[in-house]
Amino acid sequence: QVQLVESGGGFVQAGGSLRLSCTASGRTFSSYVMGWFRQAPGKEREFVATISRSGGNTYYADSVKGRFTISRDNAKNTVYLQMNSLKPEDTAVYYCAADKRQSTVVVVSRGEYDYWGQGTQVTVSS
Repeated sequence: QVQLVESGGGFVQAGGSLRLSCTASGRTFSSYVMGWFRQAPGKEREFVATISRSGGNTYYADSVKGRFTISRDNAKNTVYLQMNSLKPEDTAVYYCAADKRQSTVVVVSRGEYDYWGQGTQVTVSS
């Protein structure tokens, strides 16, 4: 079992930046593929970005490609999401997730993640 705690959300004007952090409990963080998802009011939770165990592979949703960067520091049990050039449509609750399977490199599907954080609100004003 692993617990994930997100932080770094807040209120920002369009064009601004935020960096989200997600810190995991336990000593096996480096064995998890990590992902970020988001959920806007009235919408389903959607994939944002994912990163492999070593950090060498990443994959992004088209809507954030070129603006968001996912990274991880396995020594700190933390995955990050740097969000630049934010738009009002980026407003959502952002969740980090962990996939414990050893057979995957990056994971896009929401249903394949085993653990989830409680989420952090990001609000982008126009």
